[in-house]
Amino acid sequence: MTDRLDAELSVPGTLRAGINLGNILLVTGQTADGDPEGVAPAMAAGLAAHLGLKVDLVPFASPSAVADAQAEDAWDIALIAEEPERAKTIAFCDAYVEIETTYLVPAGSPITALDQVDRPGVTVAVSERSAYDLFLSRSLQHATLHRALGLKAAFDLFVAEGHDALAGLRPALLENSTTLPGSKVLAGCFTAVRQAVGTKPRNIALQAAITDYLRQAKADGTVAALLARYGVDDKLTVAG
Repeated sequence: MTDRLDAELSVPGTLRAGINLGNILLVTGQTADGDPEGVAPAMAAGLAAHLGLKVDLVPFASPSAVADAQAEDAWDIALIAEEPERAKTIAFCDAYVEIETTYLVPAGSPITALDQVDRPGVTVAVSERSAYDLFLSRSLQHATLHRALGLKAAFDLFVAEGHDALAGLRPALLENSTTLPGSKVLAGCFTAVRQAVGTKPRNIALQAAITDYLRQAKADGTVAALLARYGVDDKLTVAG
């Protein structure tokens, strides 16, 4: 670790990592000490070890909370999806995994394909300020979004209010569909959510170090091994 890199850290010698607890594919449990456990925490720990730093996992309930905490200097790196709106205040270095997004529709729905969702009168439940909510907010021209905070709340909103579709991560929607007889997860995806590592725009040395580590971790099988270790290799893919 260089002096320049250490100077960019708010706590010298420690890499504070903002972790989104709301992504159940990347945070799959917790340790005996109560720290988050899963692919994202392991990626943060691996980066810290590579740089010769201690890691401090800083948990947040949602990706929007992680992104907002940048203004409060609550973390040195953030492990959330890269997204143009977030990139206004966060320097994303690279993505390490990708997750397909699609829609869940209820039993008997006339919607059978992705291109049938964006039509007048169609209502879509979505997790507020998730990467795919931000994407749909820019791209949908006719359908109306109805938001709830978090994946579970969005699913509950979809069921309780009878919306036409639920937008979400394919693996999560497949699990949701098992509790709704006759419901269907649509084929294809409207966007791929790229889970990445970001930092403060001014932290140039840290950006370079993160980029180098992620390139190596994807190439040498480190990321793939983490997906297998935490049992999500059938749900996530290593980002290109």
